[in-house]
Amino acid sequence: MDPRLQRRVQRYGWDLAADDYEALWQAQLAQAQARLLAHVALQPGEQVLDVACGTGLVSLRAAQAVRPGGQVTGVDLSARMVEAAEQRAQVDPLHPARFLRMDAEQLDLADGGFDVALCAFGLMYLPEPEQAVREMARVVRPGGRIGLAVWGERARCGWSALFPIVDAEVATEVCPLFFRLGQGDALAQLCASAGMAEVRTERIDATLHYASGDEACRAAFAGGPVALAWSRFGDAARARACQRYLEAIAPWRQGAAYAVPAEFVVLTGRKPA
Repeated sequence: MDPRLQRRVQRYGWDLAADDYEALWQAQLAQAQARLLAHVALQPGEQVLDVACGTGLVSLRAAQAVRPGGQVTGVDLSARMVEAAEQRAQVDPLHPARFLRMDAEQLDLADGGFDVALCAFGLMYLPEPEQAVREMARVVRPGGRIGLAVWGERARCGWSALFPIVDAEVATEVCPLFFRLGQGDALAQLCASAGMAEVRTERIDATLHYASGDEACRAAFAGGPVALAWSRFGDAARARACQRYLEAIAPWRQGAAYAVPAEFVVLTGRKPA
């Protein structure tokens, strides 16, 4: 897919996903997000950048960790996601967090301005994740840290049939390289190529729990670029896609519920001093 088209798909897809994202995905991603924050070990007073921050789930937890004296800047390509993050931050006016709409591959930020840069489940959607990591490394000070989380191996993510199911209904692939960074040591190599040292990775086995097939389908088809394709499906295409997806995850059905296996990869690295 042309990078400019992919960025538009991401932007407008996540705009559509903003209202449902937390209800459908907050609990499913919480384990990996917690491990990411534990690994980077944020300290009071630190300046933190959260790239592809979404509705601020990681940003606001990070903001608690850097009080007093620190600040978190969350950036996202989706204006609706940024608005949702700002609304969440207003619940606690003491949160030292701000949110900006910005392209992860072209950060409009000064060199070396942050102690830590995070990206939780954003790199897989970018046309050029290598460029995004280089940008994260640029804005982190010498000796600063980077923390990343992506989905793991395709074969270990039971929901992975989603993309070919959607692709069968649209003219172009929705997210052609989604699982690339979860393969082997691909994420570690990407960070090493951006100049990061002390790179460490952890693979996390997880289970995505859904109370019903309807909930599983809403979670699958309400995320990012898939949400944009879904918004343009007619009733017949939606029914067809849901039926195919439920057939794909049928091995993990437990009565009316589903317990779908998944894998996360969490990485930390340090910019040489």
